[in-house]
Amino acid sequence: MRVIVADHPLITHKLTVLRDERTPQPVFRALAEELVALLAYEATRAVRVEPVTIRTPVTRAEGVALSRPLPLVVPILRAGLGMLQGMLNLLPTAEVGFLGMARDERTLRPTTYAERLPDDLSGRQCFVLDPMLATGGSLGAAISFLFDRGADDVTAICLLGAPEGVAAIERMTEGRTVTLVLGSLDERLDERGFIVPGLGDAGDRLYGTVD
Repeated sequence: MRVIVADHPLITHKLTVLRDERTPQPVFRALAEELVALLAYEATRAVRVEPVTIRTPVTRAEGVALSRPLPLVVPILRAGLGMLQGMLNLLPTAEVGFLGMARDERTLRPTTYAERLPDDLSGRQCFVLDPMLATGGSLGAAISFLFDRGADDVTAICLLGAPEGVAAIERMTEGRTVTLVLGSLDERLDERGFIVPGLGDAGDRLYGTVD
């Protein structure tokens, strides 16, 4: 597994504002979208392309276009939805699938409650969006789900990650082509499985609490 921790002052600045408990919800949403767009540049460095010939106003020129099948972007519901538009700003022609996964707060184990994905992902590059890589359970299950459908290359984009989660993903994806792109690798998990220093519950800060 390849792990990339973004090192850019704009990313660090935006993450600092996201972490601040005083940051209001609309600002949090906007910053999350901006951060994903920045992280997506690194995440798509190896996106598959093919040569094409075009005509400029001056002459013919050689270039590249995204290969088919097109990349598939998969936000993990619900918090991953807050990252989707930032990714589509960079890859507007990508196709989008959805995967609903929830973590049992008692056992910390993930469960799948919804999915909207092609039955056959053979030959597809997939980009998974999940704001927080904590224990790695939900993200690891999502990555395995995509590989089981036939995907051969998966990149996960997370705003924050914990060392425990990175280690778990590495164990779960051994022998597979996986790239993990993080805005920051934080210190650790606390006794509740939350990232420290983290930014709290990303879903709640994006969309509010649901009783």
